[in-house]
Amino acid sequence: MPDRLRFVDVCSGAGGLASGLEEAGFSPVLLLDNKPQARETLLANRPHWNVICEDLVQFLPDEHPETLDVDLLSAGLPRVKASAAVGRAHSDQELRLLTATILLLHSIRPRALLLENLPALIDSPAYAGIRKFVEAELTHLGYRFHWFVLNAANFGVPQERRQGILVALKERWFHAFVPPEPTVDEYVPVGRVLLPSMRSRGWRDAEAWAAQASAVAPTLVGGSENRGGADLGPSGTKRAWARMGVNAGSLADEVPGPEYAWPRSDDPALMVKITVDQAALLQSFPPDWRIMGRKTARYRQIGHATPPPVGRALGASIATALGVVHSP
Repeated sequence: MPDRLRFVDVCSGAGGLASGLEEAGFSPVLLLDNKPQARETLLANRPHWNVICEDLVQFLPDEHPETLDVDLLSAGLPRVKASAAVGRAHSDQELRLLTATILLLHSIRPRALLLENLPALIDSPAYAGIRKFVEAELTHLGYRFHWFVLNAANFGVPQERRQGILVALKERWFHAFVPPEPTVDEYVPVGRVLLPSMRSRGWRDAEAWAAQASAVAPTLVGGSENRGGADLGPSGTKRAWARMGVNAGSLADEVPGPEYAWPRSDDPALMVKITVDQAALLQSFPPDWRIMGRKTARYRQIGHATPPPVGRALGASIATALGVVHSP
């Protein structure tokens, strides 16, 4: 078996899952996303990657023979709505993309499948219908499967982010797969991760702010394409941010400078805002990973991404099952 395993990645977005798999010893033969800004982001960081901008539902693997018979098909899919899963809205784009990913197995025939979505897809009765469809297709094609939930915070991501995971493998490799174990003994707090950037322009109170930002962040959400500008989530999420001294109502264009007087107020409107680049750090993208586009588009790419450390841990477990082990 070759040293590098080959994979196809669909709904690639900003490349969080793909870059994590790359660290685990996988090389992409093709990445697919329907948004030009995602393609721009992927090529800005990996100019040699083969990135196709196309609707997954219209994608034909036979026109891309490099995708056939790869080791892994991976997909960090948009979150499927419960209404779609129980059949009340079969036109929902999220359900169409999940279904299209499963149907790709008929052509690509990878040795393994990795699918990431919301935790409720794994165990909620509201999603029983789509799970039944997925399991029937996998069984028909000779795969066995694991459904499980991971929390990105257990893998060093400074964020409470529960993710529903499906890993399916052909019978030959199924029993060798074990879901990844946590890689950190304790959660990484927001303040520790953002302190270097918060003091980068000379803000005198950066250390004091970081000391009280002592918890992991709530889940970053990219939001809908039809929403307004970038913010850090719904009202409950905003309250969690406020407990760490962050105004979650919008994103800053730059971090505070030496002139900024920190009011230390309980009013969220007076609290510090984080930047898009800092949101990327909280999603555990490498500091040099470039997210392309305007501010709102950049934040949405980040919020929708799979944190790279989670992709790396999942990739390492799949690689081990397939018989290739890479040193960290």
